[in-house]
Amino acid sequence: MEYSRRAFLSTVGVVAGLLAAALPAGAQKLPPQSVRMIVPTSPGGAVDAFGRGIGRALQQSFGATVVVENRAGANGMIGAELVAKAPPDGSTLLVIWGGHVINPLITKGVPFDPIRDFTPIIRIGNIPLILVVHPSVPATSVKSLVALARAKPGMLTFASGGVGSGGHLSGALLQYMTKTDMLHIAYKGNSVALADVMGGHVSMMFDTITTGLPHTKSGKLRLLAVTSAGRTSLAPDTPTMAETGLPGYETDAWYALLGPGKMPRPLTDQLNGEINKAFGTPAFRDPFVVLGVRFVGGSPEQLEAHMRAETKRWTEVLAAINMTPQ
Repeated sequence: MEYSRRAFLSTVGVVAGLLAAALPAGAQKLPPQSVRMIVPTSPGGAVDAFGRGIGRALQQSFGATVVVENRAGANGMIGAELVAKAPPDGSTLLVIWGGHVINPLITKGVPFDPIRDFTPIIRIGNIPLILVVHPSVPATSVKSLVALARAKPGMLTFASGGVGSGGHLSGALLQYMTKTDMLHIAYKGNSVALADVMGGHVSMMFDTITTGLPHTKSGKLRLLAVTSAGRTSLAPDTPTMAETGLPGYETDAWYALLGPGKMPRPLTDQLNGEINKAFGTPAFRDPFVVLGVRFVGGSPEQLEAHMRAETKRWTEVLAAINMTPQ
């Protein structure tokens, strides 16, 4: 899931430097002397920031030259295909967002398996989404919004940054759990979608908290809920979707680091261990946490389990709303 945020553009360099300092310099070197960090988005935004930060850290930690390459397009599939076909020697790595496992569910002919053709290294973290509506929408809570959707099937619209994006899937899950009918309007990017919601052209949107929250404070949008399992420190008085009467509702923007399939386990463990150490240091965590990031870390097996669980969950949700690969 990709999203744009000016704050990320301005902090990428600082975060990268802090992350580099957070990892020990005397670690065993990676076999390759040059590493390509593939970021399957345009420069800027969370995926790019994570890629550059981790790239700088690995460069200092392992002594290799790390080059970040932005290979945007096709909801991340262009960059992912490049990595799927790369040699499994650690010389090519990939930062992903949740759309990586969604692509085969919504797109025909994806040229790789999003799990089998990659080696899971580490789950980076999550960013909560928020449900916002235009002030003209006569709903001040999720409960009243659902009541309005039931009273006027097909009348409410929700914007997203594209088919299969976090905003789209969050809206689909809301419809699935409440048995309501709302019209999805897909845009080419979250910023354009958000502008149309603020302009009153679309009723509502599930947006990343770092992008949407400032507009709720200025009164351009009304904040109804956060989509994460627990409340966020950025909006502590805002209920979760589950707290509003939808137990089990949980979505977020999540990110991870992968390599080509069949990477040697010692190499995978080495990368995983060093990045986990960084996640435990304030120097790495703090600049991201103030932007809403919750770091997860953990083992390669935990990342793979998460990817499989997400695939299963969204397969069921999309089937329930009759959405098939196009």
